[in-house]
Formats: sequence, C-alpha cells, structure tokens
Amino acid sequence: MKVKIMKKGWLIVLGVVGIIIGSCDDKNEGKCDEVNNSFHGSTESHNMGNSCMNCHANGGPGEGCFNVAGTAYDSLQTSTLANATIHLYTAPGGGGVLKHTLQVDAKGNFYSTENISASGLYAAVVGPTTTKYMSSPLSSGNCNSCHGNSTDRIWGH
Repeated sequence: MKVKIMKKGWLIVLGVVGIIIGSCDDKNEGKCDEVNNSFHGSTESHNMGNSCMNCHANGGPGEGCFNVAGTAYDSLQTSTLANATIHLYTAPGGGGVLKHTLQVDAKGNFYSTENISASGLYAAVVGPTTTKYMSSPLSSGNCNSCHGNSTDRIWGH
C-alpha cells in the first residue's frame, strides 16, 4: 500500500513539474531564427514610416529580427512607393558590387531577417521610372530611424 501511494505521489510531482516547465517557454526563443522578408505584392506589413526595428528585434513582439528595414515613398514624399526595389552597393551611385537586393512590398515597406550587414553600404531605390541613390554610406539597416526624422524620407518614382 505504501509503495502505491509513493508511486502516485511521484507521478503527481512529475506531472506538476512538467506543467511548470512547459509554461516557462521563452516567447522569444528562436524568434531571431524566423525568416521574414518583404516581397513585391505582399500586403502583410504595417506601420509605414515608423522604425520597424522597435518591434522586429530580439525581445520585441514582431515576427523575426530585421537586419534591414524601412519605407520607400514617392517623389513627393507623401505616399508610399509600392513594389520598388532596394539595392545595396559597396560604392556610391550604384558603383562597386551589388551586395543585396530587397523587394519593397505593396505598402511601401521593405525588410529582411537575412544576415545582412548594411553598415557601410550605399542604398539605391529603384522605382518604375528612375533610381534614387543615397550619397553617404548606411550607418545601420534601421532606415526609418533617420529617414523621416533627421533626414528626408527614402523616395523614388
């Protein structure tokens, strides 16, 4: 009789420990391993013009950790520029080597969780009729942290 009670007691303890361990999952575990990239025609993005990496970073609530993200606008800088393309070059004016290409979605946002180190690269917004080049190198991939705040918005047409 004592053996049966002890076995039941251990089963209850193991069950409680299992429930506790299962409820302690880190909600961000594996978050930065998620693949989340913008593509032409997609309407999944949101918060145009805001700093994407406020949420899409380790510890944030967004899906995946973005390494490069921002919003492209039309030449008047009043409407977003849908389905453009962002190129990242090693030299200004589209010179050097084209290192990365990002598709801008239907809402004007571009983002990538790929292992892209944008710092030191030169961005170009390729619109339907022209390409607009950034004259200075990127200091980070968090494009909306400067554009729309301390500098003009990213634009093309």
